[in-house]
Amino acid sequence: VCVPQDPRVLDSMLPYLMAYYGNPHSRTHAYGWESEAAVEKARRQVADLIGADSREIIFTSGATESNNMAIKGVARFYKSRKKHIITTQTEHKCVLDSCRSLETEGFRVTYLPVKKNGLIDLKELEAAFQPDTSLVSVMTVNNEIGVKQPIHDIGEICRAHKVFFHTDAAQAIGKIPMDVNNMKIDLMSISGHKIYGPKGVGAIYVRRRPRVRLEPLQSGGGQERGLRSGTVPTPLAVGLGAACEVAQQEMEYDHKRISQLAERLVTKIMSEVPDVVMNGDREHRYPGCINLSFAYVEGESLLMALKDVALSSGSACTSASLEPSYVLRAIGTDEDLAHSSIRFGIGRFTTEEEVDYTVQKCIQHVKRLREMSPLWEMVQDGIDLKSIKWTQH
Repeated sequence: VCVPQDPRVLDSMLPYLMAYYGNPHSRTHAYGWESEAAVEKARRQVADLIGADSREIIFTSGATESNNMAIKGVARFYKSRKKHIITTQTEHKCVLDSCRSLETEGFRVTYLPVKKNGLIDLKELEAAFQPDTSLVSVMTVNNEIGVKQPIHDIGEICRAHKVFFHTDAAQAIGKIPMDVNNMKIDLMSISGHKIYGPKGVGAIYVRRRPRVRLEPLQSGGGQERGLRSGTVPTPLAVGLGAACEVAQQEMEYDHKRISQLAERLVTKIMSEVPDVVMNGDREHRYPGCINLSFAYVEGESLLMALKDVALSSGSACTSASLEPSYVLRAIGTDEDLAHSSIRFGIGRFTTEEEVDYTVQKCIQHVKRLREMSPLWEMVQDGIDLKSIKWTQH
């Protein structure tokens, strides 16, 4: 979902794009000291948002890199004794791809199914542990359907089993309260542009006590405690830090406002249009990510009709393929409903006018597309589509 930068973030970055251009790793001149101080301040701002110590924050290029580091890094470091990993079927593509790549190296991965509401079954998680499990990776808020997993409970279970717990929190931090100690999280992935910061920067939280060790993916000059070599981009790090601080101040206000707008969007659409399904649990969710299926309407056609509104069917990362979303498939959505789903993103800068405009356009085009659909006509005539034997010509 396209998220604009917060102007306060841009303000914090400008000096480091213009006047202070030192390398934060050069300790021999004042330019470097200024940049180093700015990066360390940003590290504290990120840490404060999640209740961590600033020494536990490593800057990366984004949540994709953080997820790769956490999963491959932990697995490979402990591989002599531990060869098993647990994740879920609805994780972000980069988590699933990292696990697939470990399977080719001889690791075993359990991909937990989710219930119809998109949440994992904690009993199934308990049952999945093996004596050589090194890591459990479960995302906090799902990027396609917005459901929020019971992270606190998962953290307790992992700690009891003495297994590291990683969460991809890209869609959660700065939007819902996250505390790594309270939730017993050992590794956490963070993305800049999801919280109105710059693109191309993120962070990974790596717990110090009990200490998590990982094998670095990137070797070089040993920056970021040797876990992620390469010069830290000062302006981007500063932007991420500022975004975290703003998010901390605005979280309560944003959440309340976004909840009201989300409620408005869903209520208005559902009151005007029949046969709309909301995907994912109604209660345990982040309100800013709404996934609706409009029966008997092709999602892509609706998207094209609403092309002046930034929406997506499925997730941006998989939209190039015509396959319906694997997240919707995992929650048991029928193939045809999965093809008719649209994801609405509501954020800090979304206005009531934009919501109303989207609702009005959405209702108008769903009605229009349904009038063109022979399936819709059959349903109106009381025919049960499931009972029809379609023949191949």
